[in-house]
Amino acid sequence: MAIRGWVLTFPFFRYNFIHYSVKIRAKNLFKIGNNVKIESNAYIDAFSEQGVIIGNNVSIGKNTRIECSGSLFNPGIGIHIGNGTSLGTDGFFGCAGGIIIGDDTIMGNWVSFHAENHNFNRLDVLIKNQGVNRCGIKIGNNCWIGAKVTILDGVIVQDGCVIAAGSVVSRGIYEPNSIIGGVPARVLKKR
Repeated sequence: MAIRGWVLTFPFFRYNFIHYSVKIRAKNLFKIGNNVKIESNAYIDAFSEQGVIIGNNVSIGKNTRIECSGSLFNPGIGIHIGNGTSLGTDGFFGCAGGIIIGDDTIMGNWVSFHAENHNFNRLDVLIKNQGVNRCGIKIGNNCWIGAKVTILDGVIVQDGCVIAAGSVVSRGIYEPNSIIGGVPARVLKKR
C-alpha cells in the first residue's frame, strides 16, 4: 500500500497508503495530501470540473465509491475532503453537484451523499429526459455522521453537528453543534 501510494503521488514523494485494488479514474484530476489511507476496493472517478481533492491524514474505508460525474457530456463539480477526515466503509459519494467536507469529520459505514437531483415537474416529458439540478452538499468541521445516514442535495451541516445513524437529511441548513436525527431528519437538540 505504501509503495502504491508513493507511485500514485509521484513526483511529490508523499507518504500515503493506497491498497492495490483501489481504482482511480481521471488521475490528473485527483489531488491527495500526506498520510492518506485508501482501503481495498475503493473506487474514485475524479472526472469533473474541480476533481477530487483529499487533504492530509484522511482515511477512506473499504468499498467506498466516489463518483463525480454521471455523464461525459455533463461533468460534475467534484469533492473536497478536509484534513483529518475519515470516511467509513461501503460509503457512496455522488458529487456531481459538489461536496465539501470540512476538517476532522468522521463518518460511519454505509453513508451516502447525493449532490444532484432529477427534475420531475413536467408530466409530458419522461423524468429521465428532464435533466438534473445541483445545489451541492456542505459538511462543516468536527462533525460525526452515523452509519447508514443519507444526505441529499442542497444540505448544509455546520461545524460540530452529530447526525444519528439511519437518518435521511433531505433539506435545510443545520446550525453549529446540532444533534440531527430522523426520517426526514430534524434538529433533536443542541450539544
